[in-house]
Amino acid sequence: MSDSIVFSLADDAVATVTINEPETRNALSRSVMNDLIDTFAEVGRRTDVRAVILKTAGHVFSSGHDLKEISGAELDVQQETFAVCSRLMQLIQSIPQPVIAQVQGVATAAGCQLVASCDLAVAARAARFATPGVKIGLFCSTPMVALTRAVPAKTAMRMLLTGDFIGADDALTYGLVSDVVADDELEAATGELARKVASASSATVAVGKSAFYEQRDLPLADAYVHMSEVMAQNAVAADAQEGIDAFLSRREPQWQHRG
Repeated sequence: MSDSIVFSLADDAVATVTINEPETRNALSRSVMNDLIDTFAEVGRRTDVRAVILKTAGHVFSSGHDLKEISGAELDVQQETFAVCSRLMQLIQSIPQPVIAQVQGVATAAGCQLVASCDLAVAARAARFATPGVKIGLFCSTPMVALTRAVPAKTAMRMLLTGDFIGADDALTYGLVSDVVADDELEAATGELARKVASASSATVAVGKSAFYEQRDLPLADAYVHMSEVMAQNAVAADAQEGIDAFLSRREPQWQHRG
């Protein structure tokens, strides 16, 4: 791992992944994205991590792709840049641990895509979000994939066609973020949410996260068929049986963190 990405793990099984590139406004260069891929892939293999906070250094969450890399590059380089970005966004949703974005300042273009790709996002009230590629002749087509899965269609289209910013409160209303807090409470609120997620059975959470993304784009009948089987398999798992018994016995469950 390079100095661009900082990883830490607390005693409560909450990991923090920090993009440490404030001098570039935490731009998602190919090297930064590849380092994030390596980091999240490793996190996904670990059993001692039950929730992940994704944060950035400085006053800006992320300005998106590094335009200096895109300027003048040949087609094969451009293809690699956006392929790496797509791998990163999909990886965040495919690892078993929930990933929570901690958003300060602005999140634009691929930075907004990064927020939309995380399972949860806590935003400071002063945070702002935009997909402004249309203003420089480069439509935010890959950010659009995550954005349209997070917010209503016409909200996404307005953001994409105008490049205008939306504030944190609107982002909450539209579903781009899950929580909005006072600026000076951002770190504490994100940590509290992560600890709450980490307190559940990691095996159960992993089942639920995977199932959420699997069913989302299925036709209704297919989704019910698939989720009925997922829930049946979950119901016979050790932690589900422990949780049910604990509820019926009015005691705290003792998770084994396994299926």
